[in-house]
Amino acid sequence: MSIDLALYQPDIAANTGTLLRLGACLGVKVHIIHPAGFALTDRNLTRAGMDYLDKAALAEHDSFAAFQDWRHEQGRRLVLLTTRASQSAYDASYQPGDILLLGRESAGVPESVAETADLRLRIPMRPNLRSINVAIAGAMILGEALRQTGTLPGMTPFTEQS
Repeated sequence: MSIDLALYQPDIAANTGTLLRLGACLGVKVHIIHPAGFALTDRNLTRAGMDYLDKAALAEHDSFAAFQDWRHEQGRRLVLLTTRASQSAYDASYQPGDILLLGRESAGVPESVAETADLRLRIPMRPNLRSINVAIAGAMILGEALRQTGTLPGMTPFTEQS
């Protein structure tokens, strides 16, 4: 089972297009949890997604509740990337089937959504800085998760070194 990305009510079409392009290049499905802050059209996504949009695996969910129903039915673990977590995303062990959840660019996710996550992680960064762009953050941690699970295209599975 592959690792997926999920975008919670994304605000910025360019970031969503970038993440769809990333998903297409790495063979990762991207889930959009509505409502989005823009119309999810090719026109809005094309600048960042370029000609990769037709190669992207996209799933849309009408609400977070609908996404949760689907996720529980599939038995998938939810991994939230958030600035409010204490555990580093680089200290985590990722599993096949994990879904990496990215919050809204303007507000992250509400606490009610954060509470449903099986794991909450943050990207370590310098003090007194708020956050990294959501598309860059997603790319950083998706790469690590794919590397660890041996599902990064062209790589062999990750093994712990003693």
